[in-house]
Amino acid sequence: MVNLKKLNSKAKSVCAIDASTNSLAFAVFENEDLKYCGKINFEGKDTYEKVIDAGRKCKAFFNHFDDFDYIVIEHTVFINSPKTASDLALVQGAILGAAGASTVRRIASVSPMTWQNFIGNKRLTTVEKLEIHANNPGKSASWLKTHEREIRKQRTIRFVNTIYDKKISDNDVADAIGIGHWAVNG
Repeated sequence: MVNLKKLNSKAKSVCAIDASTNSLAFAVFENEDLKYCGKINFEGKDTYEKVIDAGRKCKAFFNHFDDFDYIVIEHTVFINSPKTASDLALVQGAILGAAGASTVRRIASVSPMTWQNFIGNKRLTTVEKLEIHANNPGKSASWLKTHEREIRKQRTIRFVNTIYDKKISDNDVADAIGIGHWAVNG
């Protein structure tokens, strides 16, 4: 992993990425200013078609923004589904391969908890979880976990919209901005 402290002193342009098996959400920072953000959706009937599409679209993206000092991508974490983890690794490989084929100088990664903690979006407390359970009697464990994730997604969206004076509603784009915020301020 690249030492961001060393990069930040020289970096002018940073691209933060939140990738999934279906899309790449990005946030482009110049110095500490958020300049662009958005999402590129990948198309295909199966994972391999999506990987090919991701490679093509990301190559065009990185060629368009050809002066990044570095990119920072959210590091993959264990997911309950080995297939999903494998598919995400393939897509991230296509993204990073496209970045490497462009003029990107460095690539770094950050764990979800690191950047989320940095922006103040820590895990829900036991009290918060108990309150959610009490307010939603009879809901399945899966529903409760999904609801907890949604609360944290909304916290990130609120943070981004407040700090950057935006009206972002897409949680993936908000995550990319959160990752970038950590990268340029951390």
